[in-house]
Amino acid sequence: MAMVEQKQESLSGKYLSFFLDEEEYGIEILKVREIFAYTSITQIPRTPAYVLGIINLRGSVIPVVDLRIKFGMASSEITDSSCIIVVEINNGSSVVPTGVLVDRVSEVMEVTQEQIQESPEFGSSINTDFIFGMAKIDSSVKILLDIDRIFVGSNLDSLI
Repeated sequence: MAMVEQKQESLSGKYLSFFLDEEEYGIEILKVREIFAYTSITQIPRTPAYVLGIINLRGSVIPVVDLRIKFGMASSEITDSSCIIVVEINNGSSVVPTGVLVDRVSEVMEVTQEQIQESPEFGSSINTDFIFGMAKIDSSVKILLDIDRIFVGSNLDSLI
């Protein structure tokens, strides 16, 4: 029990919340480099379906992924609310700036230890290692993501 509390305490802090479909997610604000409106993306052949391509961001080439596809949802429909969140993904040997396409950004929220619960167990056949926990805020639940673990083994740095 003490280990769970220690893990949850380390998860308290500020998160950027965003939507994919009708579900709200959060990523640590310290992982976010910037947010901007959807822009054209240069496709790269023979990449996984969730890799939309690359963008040139002030001279830096950055891979862009569609989190909806990565999570097994239908691909994103681009709207006026669509955003690309540039996050810094630590792949163990380096930090890779990566654009993440989301339906819309919601807010920066402060999450306390008391609001965080462990992610539910779905059995060994479903991998939920990329979920830090569930934040219960007011009457809603926000899924807190470990952005580094979402892309373990993706080799996104090989695209740039």
